[in-house]
Amino acid sequence: MARARIGVARAVTAAVVLIVAGPAGAADIHQAASVPKVGAPVAEAPSPWQIRMRALGVITEDSGYVNAVAGSGLSYSNSVTPELDISYFFTDNIAAELILGTTYANIDGQGSIGGLGEIGKVWLLPPTLTLQYHFTDFGPFKPYVGAGVNYTIFYHQQAGSADDLKVKNTFGAALQVGFDYMVDQHWGVNFDVKKLFLKPDFDVTVAGAKLTGKARLDPWLVGAGLTYRF
Repeated sequence: MARARIGVARAVTAAVVLIVAGPAGAADIHQAASVPKVGAPVAEAPSPWQIRMRALGVITEDSGYVNAVAGSGLSYSNSVTPELDISYFFTDNIAAELILGTTYANIDGQGSIGGLGEIGKVWLLPPTLTLQYHFTDFGPFKPYVGAGVNYTIFYHQQAGSADDLKVKNTFGAALQVGFDYMVDQHWGVNFDVKKLFLKPDFDVTVAGAKLTGKARLDPWLVGAGLTYRF
């Protein structure tokens, strides 16, 4: 009988201990589960902002004319200039890019007005905004295509053999293809080609005669440089 009583007492004591310790044990288990594992890698979301610095070659097409002058033609000088672009990624694949740079072009007469030589010189600021699609299935090699709009501002215009020259600001379409090769999470190299469809009208005065015309520049913008992703 005494042994039975001792056994019952032990069973009751064990039950009480389990009841009392149960909540504390559960709390300890929850706390242990909530503590992150030391040394576990944490994926860092990339910033949506990116910039590039490029050396940009501006290669124009030699086309254009002066109205009412049969056989007239125009040609333009090519140039190399530094260029900055700023990109914002809406998703991993979709981004918008704004390029900023300035350069100049000498305008020469061709054909029936070839004797005029250098008609004038203009500086141009062609900010271009494109919407891009970036391919993300090639590891560090990240090609993209884009299309957008350009607005070219002509300034500091100087007449040469002409008495006066005024090239008018204009809108144009833009197409783009290029790639980044990322050497780490932030730095990469870039190669980019854009085609601008740029055909501004102009007013020119030669020997007192006021004339109009169209300069079909349609330049290729070929750039190479560095990429930095924030």
